[in-house]
Amino acid sequence: MKRRLNWETTLLLLLVAEILLFGALNPRMLNIDTLLFSTSDFICIGIVALPLTLVIISGGIDISLGSTMGLCAIGLGVMMQAGWPLPVAIIFTLALGMLCGFINAALINYTGISPLVITLGTLYLYGGAALLLSGMAGATGYEGIGGFPDAFTQFANFTLLGLPVPLVMFMVITLLFWLLTHRSRFGRHIFLIGQNARAARYAGMPVNNMLYGIYGLVGLASAISAVILVSYFGSARSDLGRDLLMPALTAAVLGGANIYGGSGSILGTALAALLVGYLQQGLQMVGIPNQVSSALSGALLIVVVIGRSVSLHREMIRAAWRRLRGQRKLTGA
Repeated sequence: MKRRLNWETTLLLLLVAEILLFGALNPRMLNIDTLLFSTSDFICIGIVALPLTLVIISGGIDISLGSTMGLCAIGLGVMMQAGWPLPVAIIFTLALGMLCGFINAALINYTGISPLVITLGTLYLYGGAALLLSGMAGATGYEGIGGFPDAFTQFANFTLLGLPVPLVMFMVITLLFWLLTHRSRFGRHIFLIGQNARAARYAGMPVNNMLYGIYGLVGLASAISAVILVSYFGSARSDLGRDLLMPALTAAVLGGANIYGGSGSILGTALAALLVGYLQQGLQMVGIPNQVSSALSGALLIVVVIGRSVSLHREMIRAAWRRLRGQRKLTGA
């Protein structure tokens, strides 16, 4: 617990330093309204990174979330185009996202194949289904399906207690996931599964059912993000979640999730999501292209993974270094 709190404090300090650095380059970055309302540009990174953290803690991975978001977004557009009431369409969109997560869990459970391979396959499956729906609805290109009610398209700009509604949603979702992960039996079981899934099965834990739960949460979060993005852009497109996988994965790992499973921090993921989001936002405000921002996110992920790997194997590295020094001393003698 102590180490997790220290890492979360470090992330908070890095976040403040990042904002101050970009503020020195562009004073608009220090404007409170800019800081608050710019979160609508990237808050979906955090929303999908939170359940992704649970999946990583359990020893799994889900790289299909971007395609799930695209499928849910175009599905919402098709339902609206067909004349469905907006509340009903949103409910079915959330259900579609959960179904995608359940399919991932079912394939992992019944085939025994690595979650990376399974979700790589469903990434193309859901992405292809989204393109098929988009083509059938005549929503090819960047226009997508529009015609949403003004109240819905203005949702991303609404405020609650002076804060943008998407940011408030992210804060509430973070609290719920923190309680689920760090203050419930379900969360404790997820950590145990990530540490040793076979031992968890021998202990009588419903490992398969829990996988349905955590992958279903990723699907649900992807659907929520799809609804927010459709509201923000005012149109439903099959490519809305295409670029969110790498930042979300970076946020989860940077926040403290062990890529080998067994450890992680919801609060750390939330702070890391803001860190990654403001990095993208700050680079854009100082005139650096999006391609550079994406490259930096990928580089940051590689650095974090290497750092975590070195941290996990530091005793082995120290022992090898001591043996090497001992051999040098013997040779010198």
